[in-house]
Amino acid sequence: MIDHDYDLLSRCLKKEVAAEDQLYHQFAPKMYGLCLRYAGNETEAEDILQDGFMRLFNHMHQFRFEGRVEAWIRRIFVRTAINYYQQNLKFSMEVELKNADDLPALQEDALSALSAKELLAIIQHLTPAYRTIFNMHVIENYAITEIADLLGISEGTARSQFHRAKNRVRQMLIQRENYHTIS
Repeated sequence: MIDHDYDLLSRCLKKEVAAEDQLYHQFAPKMYGLCLRYAGNETEAEDILQDGFMRLFNHMHQFRFEGRVEAWIRRIFVRTAINYYQQNLKFSMEVELKNADDLPALQEDALSALSAKELLAIIQHLTPAYRTIFNMHVIENYAITEIADLLGISEGTARSQFHRAKNRVRQMLIQRENYHTIS
């Protein structure tokens, strides 16, 4: 697959329209899913997707033909999502969550019973700051130090915001679990 992706990228660098179209159709569904996790709604996800592909095509010459093409593309889209919130939503990092530490522990059943659509809905209900840090750490596997560097915040702030995001997700899962128990 790497050889195929390298070939596809090489053809895109030569400005072959068919290759650019193929690259878009090959990666758009996965990148849209990534954008949707960072966005508050589908319209924002579409904006991030469009910005991500513009950035990808403008910076394609920077790919070193080392490693997986998809991993490189994914990093571009994560950074695009971060930039979207920093530029368009004034990225507020200081939203407080009252009593977050007082939440009961989740049962493992609550997580395993979630569909991908339900988990996406929960993530989309986080504030942009919490959603971004939660996605970067839990979904994209960025270290807290990397997150802090990319977002231009202190490591302590990144760690605190992740803790609060995780507790907010826990709170929403508990509410969901209680709702389904009552229903």
